[in-house]
Amino acid sequence: METSAKITADPGEHFINVSYKSHIRNLSPANFALVMATGIISIAAHLMEMKFISNLLFLLNNVFYLVLWVLTILRLIWFPKEVTMDMTSHMKCPGFFTIVAGTCVLGSQYIILYDHFLIAFALLVFGILLWVFLTYLIFTTLTIKQDKPSLDKGITGAWLTAIVATQSVSILSALISSHLKQPYRVEVNFFALSMWLWGGMFYIWMISLIFYRYTFFKFSPDDLAPPYWINMGAMAISTLAGSVLILNAPHAPFIQTLLPFMKGFTVFYWATGTWWIPMLIILAIWRHIYKKYPVKYDPLYWGAVFPQGMYTVCTFRMAHALHLPFLYPIANVFVYIALFAWLITFVGLLRSIKFTKYFFKSN
Repeated sequence: METSAKITADPGEHFINVSYKSHIRNLSPANFALVMATGIISIAAHLMEMKFISNLLFLLNNVFYLVLWVLTILRLIWFPKEVTMDMTSHMKCPGFFTIVAGTCVLGSQYIILYDHFLIAFALLVFGILLWVFLTYLIFTTLTIKQDKPSLDKGITGAWLTAIVATQSVSILSALISSHLKQPYRVEVNFFALSMWLWGGMFYIWMISLIFYRYTFFKFSPDDLAPPYWINMGAMAISTLAGSVLILNAPHAPFIQTLLPFMKGFTVFYWATGTWWIPMLIILAIWRHIYKKYPVKYDPLYWGAVFPQGMYTVCTFRMAHALHLPFLYPIANVFVYIALFAWLITFVGLLRSIKFTKYFFKSN
């Protein structure tokens, strides 16, 4: 009776101290996929001259980014033990890389949409620091960890967000380089090229394990979570990074000597990403129609929205970089698919029991 009276007397305090803190305890770092998806679709809309949509998504993305950082910092202060557990979990730790990718995608928005160098440069520096910290902390921890899950229990498509994070740093670096004077322009382009190559090698390592898990372990509808779309998204962002570097060749002579190699690998990435699209659609049909897995809102679906926006942008940029005008219609169509996917997912977010519940739902 005394507890009930206390809650009744001050329900607001109880809600904040109990409900909100409980949700913050379970906050997933993978929520930054919302920033990734919103940012890349904003860029896609900009390239297709949909200025109003692009600017609106840009404004929303700044809000999303700031709110998610506030919640992340609160979780780090209030629940450091839970953050540490996530950092050492094979299933949850890849979600931290969405923070890097979200930071760099937002930086790309600033420089592509508004040519705002200083903010974009600050976000690049922050993104690089996050990338270095998370890459070596996470993979060192997982390497020396004694209790490890089997492959089928420890790896998902979400692991490929590490490649997305790496390539997002490469892209923003390449975009920043065009605003720098020599010799810094060459040096930053070399850094961007190195990150692009590392991201490609990393994908080969990761996708081999994921494909092996696909074909040699039992696969259930529960296993086909939305982040598996990153199988395609990692290739799409690698295509975009290669295309931006190719466009930078006139300002970096060493890139010109590598152009045949870079053009070949950029098309290789695009072709691989394109192959994944029908495969993922077939698996989605198998999951939801054949296996009758219920379709309901899940914040992880932002990890499926991002690759569609990225495929639009990478196809457009590659068509420009390699002088392949017959590819433009693909980008022109895919931008509407990406916008529709974003809108449906955003409506799902709004229709959640509480709007803020999205930010607190764990993987």
